Amino acid sequence: MIKLPSTIYVATEPVNMHLSFDRLAGIVRDHLGGDPREEMVVVFHNRRRTHLKLLWHDGGGYCVLYKRLDRNRCRIPLAIPVDARSVVVSRRELALLFEGVDRAVLRSAQRRARQRRKAA
Repeated sequence: MIKLPSTIYVATEPVNMHLSFDRLAGIVRDHLGGDPREEMVVVFHNRRRTHLKLLWHDGGGYCVLYKRLDRNRCRIPLAIPVDARSVVVSRRELALLFEGVDRAVLRSAQRRARQRRKAA
């Protein structure tokens, strides 16, 4: 079983999905201002938001998980501060990104009240 760190960042800018371990770690260090060996996962996406790459360090080396979404596109978190290069997301939001679920659709689905039938 893969155990991911609890802190999860999503890069707000797309990256080239051909990049490998060291180049992605360099992006974390140089552009996102983090230490790629810390207890964190960084999620990268391509320009069309159809591919995701997760990078983390498990204490023994870098790990990369790569996913291509078949039908949907991932939705970058909606609440992005101005000039932010990454945002922190929860495990639930990571799961939604990974499944290609649009958060706006999910929120509207959660907000709808169930209709009850009127007693005759």
